[in-house]
Amino acid sequence: MDTMEFGHAAALGDTPLVVADIAAREAVAQVVRDYDVDAGMHFAAYKAAGESMERPGRYFHNNVAGTAALLETLAQLGVSRIIFSSSCAVYGTPDQLPVSEDSAIRPESPYGESKAIIERIMSWYDSCLGLRSVSLRYFNAAGAWLDGSIGEDWAVTLNLVPLIMKSALGRRGTLQVFGTDYPTPDGTAIRDYVHVIDLAEAHLKALELLENGGESTAVNLGTGVGSSVFEVLASAEKAIGHQVPYELASRRSGDPVALYSDGGRARTLLAWNPRHGLDEIVSSAWAWHSTHPDGFGN
Repeated sequence: MDTMEFGHAAALGDTPLVVADIAAREAVAQVVRDYDVDAGMHFAAYKAAGESMERPGRYFHNNVAGTAALLETLAQLGVSRIIFSSSCAVYGTPDQLPVSEDSAIRPESPYGESKAIIERIMSWYDSCLGLRSVSLRYFNAAGAWLDGSIGEDWAVTLNLVPLIMKSALGRRGTLQVFGTDYPTPDGTAIRDYVHVIDLAEAHLKALELLENGGESTAVNLGTGVGSSVFEVLASAEKAIGHQVPYELASRRSGDPVALYSDGGRARTLLAWNPRHGLDEIVSSAWAWHSTHPDGFGN
């Protein structure tokens, strides 16, 4: 189920779709009854850290209150397992890299704070009502299906990879590089980019963990390799075949200097290792966006 505020039914193929909000308790209950749901995967959230600094209430209302309503409904109906789409934004700027799940939780944006709050709420639903959960702390999700047949709608995206593709295809102005004075080798912020296909496989493994009696936990999902904005741009230009115009801009509030993952827990608990690197991420994104410049259309 989805509100379809930003979604497209065409992206789902033959998968059944219920258009509703996760906070609509009767709608959620009807889905659980109709499809005999015994486990859930929760992806519904606003996710732009920069926007959250300007509109914090939007993030706390949708992300936190919406999830609290969802968890209450699922628990009342006897659903005992849920996989949650969390974020490395819960860490803020860490004291050391790579970031492990034991690192301090100190988000630097309302978006990151909303994810941290939800994780704490879910721990209480486990303690009180037996609703076990795995919080998957994504690093920077990117890429598309490898043959370019499925990808993201970039109409409202604020993420680096699709913005590069937009600029390359002339669908927006010059790419802006936010901050070149970070204490990094080339002055730009460093992130851990993980392919969406690898993320999908991790969700299935997390569900298997809970099905086999695993306890509630949080798991980082990243490659363990940090790439700067300029490194991502260079990889994209290699896939695209020409340079992408860009201009330098000041840092954005809420953006940490560097984040990349320690993947030890993912390997141990989920037997998960990402199989796709930065070049495959950007080449798959280019395969999608260059052949679907309007995404899924209207």
